[in-house]
Amino acid sequence: MIDGPYFVLTLLGVLGCGLVAGVFCGFSTFVMRGLAELPPAQGVAAMNAINVAALRPAFMLVFLSSAGLCAVLAVVTFVLLPDDGTVELLLGSALYLFGSFGVTVVANVPRNETLLKMDPGTPEAAVYWRTYVREWTTWNHIRTVASAAAAISYTLALT
Repeated sequence: MIDGPYFVLTLLGVLGCGLVAGVFCGFSTFVMRGLAELPPAQGVAAMNAINVAALRPAFMLVFLSSAGLCAVLAVVTFVLLPDDGTVELLLGSALYLFGSFGVTVVANVPRNETLLKMDPGTPEAAVYWRTYVREWTTWNHIRTVASAAAAISYTLALT
């Protein structure tokens, strides 16, 4: 059984991945649907405001520290090769680092940056908005599932 500081790191991994999964789940289940119902100019302006607000410390601390924690857990697991939980710990780390953090960097952030450069009231923004909502939400579903699965995997490592 995992114990000591390793237990604490894993427990923090469960918490961090679970919190991030909750944020992403909220966006997938109701925030993006609500924004999509707005006229495009309002939806673009609201999403841009949300994306700017997401860069503040409250969310970034949880999101980035969870990535760092998952990386530490992966390295420690490779070094220690514990008798229990190795597969679950490595799987949880991979799910979060690639499925949540990685997808954010390669799929969601570039779309956010493109949207932020647009004037919300233009026809170009209105056309892009429909594509943005569909694609961004699809990638967000992946982040949601990956973050939740990482939390579950870490939890299983503790049992």
